[in-house]
Amino acid sequence: MMEIRKMALEDVPQIAELEKICFSDPWSGQSIASELENPLSLWLVACDDGVIAGYVGSQSVMGWADMMNLAVHPDYRRRGVGEALVSALESGLSGNGVSVLTLEVRQSNENAIALYKKMGFEQVGVRPGYYRHPKENALILRKEWKL
Repeated sequence: MMEIRKMALEDVPQIAELEKICFSDPWSGQSIASELENPLSLWLVACDDGVIAGYVGSQSVMGWADMMNLAVHPDYRRRGVGEALVSALESGLSGNGVSVLTLEVRQSNENAIALYKKMGFEQVGVRPGYYRHPKENALILRKEWKL
């Protein structure tokens, strides 16, 4: 059974491996681990019997949060893991007084864009050349809710 919980230090090696699988410019294990010490960060993992199926991370300041990363292992895609993680993140952020969540997504990532739009995110801008490998624009998406 899938469980969503806060990221722990022992999750970092699996998350760092998932970064390499999912992203062309992955975060290092050290960068991920440092988020555990950041009081502005909230990182969650979806665990399936000890296996990290996916994770999401954010940083918050003054009622606003930026979703830093969302990744789902290819074996767990199209099973609702990403949506469950974003929903859990929204709940956790709401409990911390956050009512606005923004994110950047590759312009070509149609599956992620469809998920975010389904969840109520709206495009509010574009960051030209935001991604490096390969170079690509990012769409800026935002969702707001009442506390």
